[in-house]
Amino acid sequence: MAYRSKTKKQESGKLYLVATPIGNLEDITYRAVKILQKVDIIAAEDTRKSGILLDKYDINTPMLSYHKFNEKERAGVLTDRIKAGEDIAVISDAGTPGISDPAREIVKKSVELGIKIIPIPGPSAAISALAASGLESTTFSFYGFLPKTENKIIKFLENVKFREETSVFYESPRRVCETLKIIKQVMNNREVVVAKELTKIYEHFFRGTVEAVLEMLNEENLKGEFVIMISGAENSKQVDDITIKELLEEMLQQGMTKKSAVEQIVERYDIRKNRVYKISLEI
Repeated sequence: MAYRSKTKKQESGKLYLVATPIGNLEDITYRAVKILQKVDIIAAEDTRKSGILLDKYDINTPMLSYHKFNEKERAGVLTDRIKAGEDIAVISDAGTPGISDPAREIVKKSVELGIKIIPIPGPSAAISALAASGLESTTFSFYGFLPKTENKIIKFLENVKFREETSVFYESPRRVCETLKIIKQVMNNREVVVAKELTKIYEHFFRGTVEAVLEMLNEENLKGEFVIMISGAENSKQVDDITIKELLEEMLQQGMTKKSAVEQIVERYDIRKNRVYKISLEI
């Protein structure tokens, strides 16, 4: 494969991580268009889908597929081309590459090789949804897509249900209702916000308790991509002794040692260890 050669005065190539629209094709920056027009090749998650965007902005740069099934292999090929002098842009189907989308492998390899990495900021479904949710946004945790099995989802939610910041993750339309039911099971009737089809014609936000949002969702509006946001736990310093005892019992039933359970609750709730230890002696 022939790569473009550069003169001695020219630097080696660069890796650009270019954010692309999550729905509305007009949500792309001038800078992103310029970069995509000038690079030597675009590594795209889905070349057919990305072709629609490139056609709209008269971008004729050649594309190469780069997705989760070939990213390890392609990361080596692409970094070789960058070292040979080519500039390469990575884009995903929608949003920011590397955030729940392929790009980590090539970024990791580029860091190891000393390749200059330039992020071109733009749309992100998680940030857009959170900004309009009305939930706490000063601190939040983003988890990408949840595990696929019910047991793994329960385990995941058990680990985050005591966190005070907003939890944000993606979900598919066929699983969103089932996931909300599991959220209610593990985290009670917590306040949630579900955003669907962001930036598209049928964009909508469902706000309320888990039960209320479940009542709003039906076959007619269960289409498109979803972002689920869960409100954080209430001020943990106000936790009472009965709750602490219930939490200890639950952790012990899950196989955790009493010592570990005590330490975890002390850390989560920022309360005195002696208090939790005394309650543990009652079990």
